[in-house]
Amino acid sequence: MSKQKRTAPRARAAAPAAPAEQAERMPSGAVMERRLAETEYFTPGSVACPGCGGALAMRHFLRAMGPETVVVIPACCWAIIAGQFPYAALTVPTVNCLFAAASAVASGIGAGLRVRGDRGARVMVWVGDGGTYDIGLQSLSGALERNEDMLYVCYDNEAYMNTGIQRSSATPPGAWTTTTPGGKDMAKKNIMEIITAHRVPYAATVSLAFPEDLREKVKKARDIGGARFIHVLAPCPPGWKCQSSETVKLSRLAVDTKLDPLYEVENGLRWRITVEPRNLPVEDFLSRQGRFSNLDANDVRRIQAEVDRNWAVLRRQAEVNPL
Repeated sequence: MSKQKRTAPRARAAAPAAPAEQAERMPSGAVMERRLAETEYFTPGSVACPGCGGALAMRHFLRAMGPETVVVIPACCWAIIAGQFPYAALTVPTVNCLFAAASAVASGIGAGLRVRGDRGARVMVWVGDGGTYDIGLQSLSGALERNEDMLYVCYDNEAYMNTGIQRSSATPPGAWTTTTPGGKDMAKKNIMEIITAHRVPYAATVSLAFPEDLREKVKKARDIGGARFIHVLAPCPPGWKCQSSETVKLSRLAVDTKLDPLYEVENGLRWRITVEPRNLPVEDFLSRQGRFSNLDANDVRRIQAEVDRNWAVLRRQAEVNPL
């Protein structure tokens, strides 16, 4: 019986070894759980939509940030998801504020903590693209210029999803929204260029499809003083007109098509690409979402050309000014 249970040498040889690059990019679920398993600070049973990228992002960020975190949330989807005491979805202190005031409120909280002598607590500002790219940009710029001690996170679902899927300056070209029913005809604002122009100590992009890269960057940002900024693309199934089960897949495709490259920047001057994309065509990402159903072949070619130009600029930055 013991001989029958052994694996034959021929069977072992027939099983191909997983490429090192594949193992690094997408470890198995068991391996991932061992590496990321920590106390949860986002309780189950929230009112987030199924497949909400913003909800998944919060879970990953808080696991990396830890319990000594104060979360500041302005008007956005998360102002609803967080809920009301005593049924709040977060187990860390949470402060809601006006749409345009998140950075100013975070600055005040940070000042209060310093007056109390609390050097352990960290302030994390959690804002959607509308409150970052548009309505909150003025107070954000002021806080960055003052180098306030805060981690500002933009969970970018590329429209004003909480109020009816209206376009924002983060909405990509060609995308349907209720205010651009024929597709937006302007480019997406490059928020990272705006942030890095402030020469903040740390700025980075992360993806839900690469949680280890996300965790490493969040922990790095957590332990740096001064203003830090992290951008995370957050697929929104209702607004993107996609399946709720595709959140992570779309996040991965955004990286591999170079639409959402993963990199980090220190002091606005030194750049590093942290995940190499697979260089897939942008159509692989666009075709899985109903919001891009009005695009024709020429539209897709124009989007591809713009993505390639942006990637070339980023690659050059990383080569000329490496981190």
